[in-house]
Formats: sequence, C-alpha cells, structure tokens
Amino acid sequence: MTKLVEVRDLSVAFGDTTVVQGINFDIDAGETVALVGESGSGKTVTALSIPQLLPYPHASHPTGSIRLDGEEMVGAGGTKLLAMRGSVVSMIFQEPMTSLNPLHKIGKQVGEMLVLDGNLTRSRATARVHELFDLVGLDESVRIGAYPHELSGGQRQRVMIAMALAQEPKLLIADEPTTALDVTIQKQILKLLRDLQNHLNMALLLISHNLTVVRSLAQRICVMTHGEIVEQNTSRKIFKAPGHAYTRHLLGAEFMDLPPAANPDAPLIAQVENLTVRYALGRHWFGKQRFLDAVSGVSLRIREGHTVGIVGESGSGKTTLGMALLRMIPSEGRIVVIGRELHTLSKKQMKPLRRDLQIVFQDPYGSLSPRMTVGKIVGEGLRIHSGDLPIAQRDQRVADALIEVGLEEDMMNRYPHEFSGGERQRISIARALVVKPKLIVMDEPTSALDVSVQAQIVELLREVQRRYNLVYLFISHDLKVVRALAHDLVVMHEGSVVEQGDAGEIFDSPKHAYTRTLMDAAFMDEL
Repeated sequence: MTKLVEVRDLSVAFGDTTVVQGINFDIDAGETVALVGESGSGKTVTALSIPQLLPYPHASHPTGSIRLDGEEMVGAGGTKLLAMRGSVVSMIFQEPMTSLNPLHKIGKQVGEMLVLDGNLTRSRATARVHELFDLVGLDESVRIGAYPHELSGGQRQRVMIAMALAQEPKLLIADEPTTALDVTIQKQILKLLRDLQNHLNMALLLISHNLTVVRSLAQRICVMTHGEIVEQNTSRKIFKAPGHAYTRHLLGAEFMDLPPAANPDAPLIAQVENLTVRYALGRHWFGKQRFLDAVSGVSLRIREGHTVGIVGESGSGKTTLGMALLRMIPSEGRIVVIGRELHTLSKKQMKPLRRDLQIVFQDPYGSLSPRMTVGKIVGEGLRIHSGDLPIAQRDQRVADALIEVGLEEDMMNRYPHEFSGGERQRISIARALVVKPKLIVMDEPTSALDVSVQAQIVELLREVQRRYNLVYLFISHDLKVVRALAHDLVVMHEGSVVEQGDAGEIFDSPKHAYTRTLMDAAFMDEL
C-alpha cells in the first residue's frame, strides 16, 4: 500500500520542555491508525504536527520529518500549508460546541471553506453543503440555517465531520471525536466514520483514550506515554498480547472488577416515590399551559452501603433525578432521606441536612473556584456546617480528607489549575467527604478521565464506601464504570424508568429493548 503519511524522528518542545520526542510511524492510504495513551502523553501534539497546527510561538517548530502525500510538512511555507489543509488533511476536534462559531449558522460555517477555496460559487457551495449533510446522515430536520446551540451533541459532531470532509481529504485526523457523547450516539458516529472512510478511501488517524473505540475502528495502534511511542502493532496483536508494560497497564485499567457485595438487607437510607420534575414550556395560542416532564413517576429505594447506578442517554432525566433527590430543584412526589420527609421541608429547614447530602459534579475544573485554594475549597462545608470548630481542627480535618483521597497535606495552599483532571476530581470527592455525609450523588464523575485514572477513582470510591458505609447515586453513560461500582441499576429513557433491579442481573440479561441497545453500544466489539 502507498504510504500517505511518513513521520520520522519527530520532536516538539514547549519552551524548554520536550513534549514529543523521537516519534516514528506511517499511515497507509485508506488505513486507520490510532494514537492511544493518557492525557499529556503527546497524542494531540503529534497529530497537530502533521498539518502544522501547533500554537506558535508557544511551541517551538517541530524537528524531524513529516511527509504527507509526498510533501514535506516540517518547515513548509504558508502557501503550501494552505493548499494541503482541507484538501489533503483535515481534522475533527474533541468538543464540537467550542469548535463551531456560536454566532454563525451551521450551513454558512460548512460552506465558508468551499467558497474561500475559490472553486465554488456561493449557490454551488450551498448545494454542496446539502450533499455533505446527506453524506454524514443529517436529515431534513436539521436546517442549514440552524445555529450550533440548536443541535444535539451527536448532530454537532456530524456537522464537524461534514466540514472536515468538504474537500474530500486523503487523511482525516479525529481527536477524541466521541468522548462527550452517549454510548449509542458514539456507536453511530464511529460507524459513520467507518462508512465514510470506505466510501472515500480515506486514511484515518484516531486519537483516543477509549480502548473500546480503538478496538472497533483501528487496524494499527501506536501506544504513547511521556511523549514517546513505546509500542506499535496491529490492533489484534496489541489487545491479544501487549508487549510493553505500559500497554498492559492501560488494558488492565479498562477491565475493572465487579463491585464487592453489599448487604441486601441493609437499612434504607433513601426512598423516592412517584417523583416528577416538570418544566413549563409556555402556552398554546388559546392559553393552555404546556409542560415537559423531565422526570416522570420515578420510584426507587436506596440502602446503606449500596451504589445505585443511573444510566441512560443525554436528556433521559438522570441528572434531573439526582438534583431532585437532593432538593436542588423543585419536584413533585415523596422523598424520604435518613427518615426525614424532604418534600415537606422549606429551604431553611433543609440547610442542616445538607451536610448529609453531598454531590460530586462531572467537570471538577468548572465546579472548583479558581480563586480559592484547595484548603478553602475542601473546608468550605466545615465552615458552613461546623462553624464553631476551631480553625486548627478544621484545617486538620481538611488535611485528613485530602490524604484519604490519595492527595498530600501540602497541597492545601495550591489552586485547582495546578492539578491534573484526576487530582481535581479527588479534590471534589474530598470536599464531599470532609463533612461525613450519608449519601453522595456522583454526576458523571469519570466521563472526561483517562481509563487508568478512572480505575483509580473507582477504587477510591469503593474504599471510601467500605470505610464509611456510604450511599452513592452514580449517574453515568459509561456503563463499564457503572458495572464496576453499582449494586443496583436504574435505566432511564425520556424521563421514565424502563428497567431497574440488581445491577449484575441487568448487565447479564437485560430485559428491555432500550437497555439491550445501551449494552450493545457500550460493549461493542465491532461496528
């Protein structure tokens, strides 16, 4: 096969720090190659070096050689780079919402590069946009006059793919293209990429830390850590017989053990009956109020020391259910937690109970104040709920909480931006634990983390639960993590519970068609 990409001895530095060193790999025409590794391993920097999209002057120019379709890219002038970008190499970025301009309609954004290229008039470009939308599976309901915020995550990613394919490139670079998507949408996007690749005979460079995605799509894999490729081989050989210790570490982190058994007769900590959350949508022309039932008639029982997994696609009502249980949003129905009827309490009456009901959010960077030190962030709950506690004792409790989650006492005076994603999530968990709660709602706490960091967080949550007999309401679309933590499972679809019961039984033999669809998408072996 013809070598479309030839990378030889590639090195990249940011200032005095070398982030990629001595990289060598090839991509054949029509082939899929995956770069895998943890955050900071150099995957994205390596990929961005091919079209020369590194953030100059913050990154020094790459050294070595990158030949793309026979042309040398390292040191190439602006005219050559413009000619290569789009027509020979194109890129899909991780988060489509931040990659698309919120002020411009999607049709204009896709057509813009066609017009700027100079080959098409605006009317022909508009017709080509319709062709591209058909190609990526965007039906007539998605108007080219729509704005990015009017689309779902999967639709936005399809728009990004349409934009990348506008000039039918020979190489498509996909940087974590499905990280933020539900498992069912993820499977659709991956199948779309596979079909488009076959249709256009296009090479694909896939960047991912999701080994399920890599296994289903890639023919060859390059494993990266600390800026170096430590192993590269066919996908089959990598998964069957990994040769490097780091590769074995990554694969081992993916296959987490089932959770330790919980007492089925443990006391009830929380009970929800016929819980409904309703949002007003406005009125019909004749005056009748319309509503959306985000959660409809949900009932569940949560026992001490148990983890209840809440799974389903975006918009299914998972997070809304967790927020309603904590009385953070209005709801109808009966909520009993630790013997108290929460639905009858006022906001003032709820305040003393807040220390027993904590939450860990999906994005630790967004939920931690950048202006506060870690010590103040973790100690905030103690200041509110234990105001009479002497400062020295409060600081000691904070230090103990940090140590308990695997951090160090001297980190108290540092700020959130000084930590990795996994460390920030540990800080969020420490903030919840420091007040000694009875129940913690975990809202997608591992979705943006590498597989090895996910495994560490899962092990931490298990240990803390065992030590304090905690209750977790674990909300996630990552069914592999849910399977490693949950004793009981609730499957939600369009605000309603379609299946619930023992987690092991549902994972082994799901009864509802929607549950089977989720399982098939989450544990796919092939597309």
